[in-house]
Amino acid sequence: MSPISPSPDHALERPGRSWSGTVDYGPGPLHAPESVAQLQALVAAAPRIRALGTRHSFSEIAASDAALVTLAKLPSDLQFDTAARTVRVGAGVRYGELALAAADAGLALATMGSLPHISVGGASATGTHGSGDHHRSLSSSVRAIDLVTAEGDLLTLSRDQNPEDFDGMVLALGTLGIVTHLTLDLVPAFTMRQSVHLDFPADRMNGEDLGGMLAGGYSVSLFHHWDGHIAQAWVKQAVGVDEELPQTWFGGHRATAPVHPLPGMPADFCTDQTGEPGPSHERLPHFRLEFTPSNGEEIQSEYFVPRGQVAQALAAVMPLGERIRPLLHASEVRTVAADELWLSPAYQRDSACVHFTWKQLPREVDALLPEIEERLAPFAPRPHWGKVFTTAPDAVREQYPRLPEFLALRDRLDAGRKFSNAYVDRLLGE
Repeated sequence: MSPISPSPDHALERPGRSWSGTVDYGPGPLHAPESVAQLQALVAAAPRIRALGTRHSFSEIAASDAALVTLAKLPSDLQFDTAARTVRVGAGVRYGELALAAADAGLALATMGSLPHISVGGASATGTHGSGDHHRSLSSSVRAIDLVTAEGDLLTLSRDQNPEDFDGMVLALGTLGIVTHLTLDLVPAFTMRQSVHLDFPADRMNGEDLGGMLAGGYSVSLFHHWDGHIAQAWVKQAVGVDEELPQTWFGGHRATAPVHPLPGMPADFCTDQTGEPGPSHERLPHFRLEFTPSNGEEIQSEYFVPRGQVAQALAAVMPLGERIRPLLHASEVRTVAADELWLSPAYQRDSACVHFTWKQLPREVDALLPEIEERLAPFAPRPHWGKVFTTAPDAVREQYPRLPEFLALRDRLDAGRKFSNAYVDRLLGE
């Protein structure tokens, strides 16, 4: 427990558990300051403290045996600059809320994650992404941050003013301080349509056809069940730019009714799949902001492999299909463009993301993951920081050539490891 005396204006009893119920964030207390000044005072007084986002991570990246803080009660502080096409936003704001406000200003996010329910600060810190050959991670749109440091000072850092190490500050796993605000690059508002194709023939799992499917729209997600063929392709296209898909595409047929990525689940909570044009923020996510997409009874894992080797990576894991399927809800393949963020799983590498949504069977999943990771090893997989994996810390660190520079940056900003926890200490090294 933290020695800080929780004051009634910003202290909650316990951090609780993740939305999946699989991660216990610790004993707390969990603080909810209502101003940046309150947050600065809290951080300055705490021996150790860690920020908690919207609890959508499946790893222990935000767990702590010390105090935690949520930014959910800080003001949204949405400030749009339509000429520069930027927005300054509070870190606790959810992407879906930001996208709605941006649309009112004639602007849009270039990419969004599957869930619009996640916070800007949490998603940026962990490398969360959407999909598309030409779209980088959500963190890559960040051009400035306001950071509360270990002493409680407030720093404003930017891509322009801090070019030497800004790429190490954005996606930092919460280890450099607590980000209160972010300034993001936006694009002009645009219109999209979304359609779903089903039941692709097994012979379309080769590299050329998979590559063509993944390049078939502004954003593409391929869902399958490790049985040798793609079951669903969700294709999101920019109206006026991307050519509308035919009824039969790479051997898959156009869905005649809405579908959910998980077999047997109702599609009520999913975004429009009719091909009808609509605002980009109503098509880019898989799920609608106004609904909770599922009951959260799941575990997720994800590995970034080179974009050009996605077919080989899937083929390497396919022999485990009979053991994967009983544990699986669904598996998704997406692409992410290379970026320059030091701890990004897409650092300097166009990537394909091999994603697993597991049933809530943690022991069985933990037993199978090492074999999946062994089969992916020839493709230098980089696990998603916010999802479950068993890769050895040394193997993780080998994937990040700028890690020594990041650790030096961390020494400079948080020499006392106020913002650390067991998860990041194990993976990054103390």
